[in-house]
Amino acid sequence: QVQLVESGGGLVQPGGSLRLSCAASGSIFRINDMDWYRQAPGKQRELVAAITSAGSTNYADNVKGRFTISRDNAKNTVYLQMNSLNAEDTAVYYCNANILSGWPPRWHDYWGQGTQVTVSS
Repeated sequence: QVQLVESGGGLVQPGGSLRLSCAASGSIFRINDMDWYRQAPGKQRELVAAITSAGSTNYADNVKGRFTISRDNAKNTVYLQMNSLNAEDTAVYYCNANILSGWPPRWHDYWGQGTQVTVSS
């Protein structure tokens, strides 16, 4: 069974930085896009950043220039480096990935458990 495990969340002051990690494990044959979403209290879940298997990236407008998504295909891991954090970045951050796994091999969309990021002084 495939799992996505996130880590790196926590409490940080405005202007600070955090680096989130999400590692996929299990009987994995291939991973296509890997994405980061976030959901703040009372708001809908939104796409923060995405990266393809080849390394192409895109970002939400309100994080461009501050956040960087990257991946290590050998480790089946995606990262989100978050700089210049502000209160609007406070949310639960979720990793998402489309993964080919199991037998017969099947594509499935997986979600991590979420990691809390709180920006407060």
